[in-house]
Amino acid sequence: MIRVCVAGVTGWTGSAVARAVEAAADLEFVAGVSRSDPSSFSSVSAALEAAAADVLVEYTHATAVRGNVLAAIEHRVGVVIGSSGMSAADYDEIDGLAREAGVGVIAAGNFSLTAALLLRFSSEAAQHLGAWEVIDYASAAKSDAPSGTARELAERLGEVRRPAEGTPLDEVVGAQGARGATVAGTQVHSLRLPSFTVSTEAVFAAEGERLSIRHDAGESAAPYVAGTLLAIRALPGRVGLTRGLDQLLG
Repeated sequence: MIRVCVAGVTGWTGSAVARAVEAAADLEFVAGVSRSDPSSFSSVSAALEAAAADVLVEYTHATAVRGNVLAAIEHRVGVVIGSSGMSAADYDEIDGLAREAGVGVIAAGNFSLTAALLLRFSSEAAQHLGAWEVIDYASAAKSDAPSGTARELAERLGEVRRPAEGTPLDEVVGAQGARGATVAGTQVHSLRLPSFTVSTEAVFAAEGERLSIRHDAGESAAPYVAGTLLAIRALPGRVGLTRGLDQLLG
């Protein structure tokens, strides 16, 4: 039995994950963390001191995720990270601390199967097409940019190679910011508009042709629940950081 604490337990995804954990025969929901719910713990540290947990599932906010993950590692509890907002440097730090503590961390910018396939197919495309950029769509209320899905995609593409450079950014005529932000060598353009949940598109180009690979999230948390449970079950025995749900797929 894997004992699970959910941070962000009253949130859109966290609440759905908590219900799924409670319904699973091999998982046990032992604590929830929420600052808005008096029946839950107000902090990760308080929850992990009061309840024995094997895994913290982190679905809170970009401003809280790093501190929550570090608190779990300090308590020698493994973590499944579904929140966005951390940089590559943050993940490097977490990997080192997790290895020192002997615990595992699984992080994904998006825990849906189709988002995992976006990473896999885009990595394959980058081996054959030398130029690409990423477009990140999210709701107008989303404060962090780019989204965790888009950041993870750009960083994964950077592991393949750097895209071909057109006009160097310092030679752009006009507003340089119009070319987006550079993440791991890839230009990422973040749109924040009503009606979007999270959509991420990788646009590849060669002479005379283009390829677009796009993931669109719907309005239900259901696609993220199965991937999160997969990560929870894959965590025992792991040490250090694993990034990307696609790393858990056969």
